[in-house]
Amino acid sequence: MVYFKTLDDFNVKNKTVIVRVDFNSEVDPQTKQVTNDMRIRAHALSTLKELAEKGAKTVVLSHQGRKGEPDYTNLEQHAEILQQILKCPVEYVDDLFGEKAKNAIAQLQGGEILVLENVRSWSGETKKGTPAQQSETELVQNLAPLADLFVSDAFSVAHRDNVSMIGFTAVLPSAAGRIMECELKQLNKVLENPCHPCVYVMGGAKADDSLEISKYILNNNVADNLLLGGIISQLFMAAKGIQLGKGTMDYLEKKELLNLIPGIHELLVNYPDKIVLPIDVALNIDGKRVEIPVSQLPSEHPIFDIGTKTVEKYVDIISNAQSIVVSGPLGVYEDSAFCYGTKTIFETIANSNASSLAGGGNTIAAIDQYRLTDKISYISTAGGALVEALMGKRLPGVIALETATETKKFYAIPA
Repeated sequence: MVYFKTLDDFNVKNKTVIVRVDFNSEVDPQTKQVTNDMRIRAHALSTLKELAEKGAKTVVLSHQGRKGEPDYTNLEQHAEILQQILKCPVEYVDDLFGEKAKNAIAQLQGGEILVLENVRSWSGETKKGTPAQQSETELVQNLAPLADLFVSDAFSVAHRDNVSMIGFTAVLPSAAGRIMECELKQLNKVLENPCHPCVYVMGGAKADDSLEISKYILNNNVADNLLLGGIISQLFMAAKGIQLGKGTMDYLEKKELLNLIPGIHELLVNYPDKIVLPIDVALNIDGKRVEIPVSQLPSEHPIFDIGTKTVEKYVDIISNAQSIVVSGPLGVYEDSAFCYGTKTIFETIANSNASSLAGGGNTIAAIDQYRLTDKISYISTAGGALVEALMGKRLPGVIALETATETKKFYAIPA
């Protein structure tokens, strides 16, 4: 169980509140323009809107890309997008913790929002450390004395011990923002207190992550069934001794995934009734979908989707589930000839009465493509943080919130 304070525990009227959000968005590498404002919108319509309506003086910290990478840019356009969404004045200052930033914070009035410069414009942001160590950095030393409260709302960065994520919790009263609160509550539902039968649907190509998640949820009796598709299912089939074909095995070897087979084989031995593999597959033969039973493998043609009979089997299991976690498409969903498995399974999850949690970039893209967003109980904005949480790992950003208390006081270090 995770214990943390929320915005419900604080009166923020006319208080200066530092909020760490995750505005990190898809950016056109040529124009540097934001092409998808999903994360900005999520924070805007929850935590930031609430703080503004309650009269807080809101100071926004976030990152966008990393220095040297194509998606790295300042946060000026993010502030403009935020203003368009909230339809209220949002200021931006091209400074993080210098005099320019401090003066802008001092001039804030209740209900106003100020977006500071990209936290990764400062090289110290990503240095590792404990909350106490990070509280001694320039960022925290300069900004914390100006604030009354720190709000952590960037669950998607909670797996990192970055300064802006954990440093303020050591010296300021701290709370979870609404995004962070929702993410943690949903994770509690699916990891610590899932309604059974609990079904995990996993696909895509991130086999390392999927193996670690599988180990955790099976060893800890979290999931009753694990339904597999994508590259993940091919690895599991190979570990079971099914001959897939030279092309597929060469691909798995090229991606350096074959070293995972011993660990997968151990899971298959220990949980034969919980792990459900495809019974038929869809091959890509000159761009056309051709389905064959798994018993007819190997094939020289690549596997691009789960087959119709597998879909029927998965649908039957999902229809009886009380809670569902889905991570990764079950085939090459971008190709209309091979989207059947992903589309049908995702639609079944969306139309079920079960509590459902979905996460991962391709998962969210597919859900959006099939217009199912409003039918999934909760869609996580996180990537790496969600994966690590599903592995049972403790996240630095969450630990920092748990150990923070509203009685903490900031003490400036003498110059």
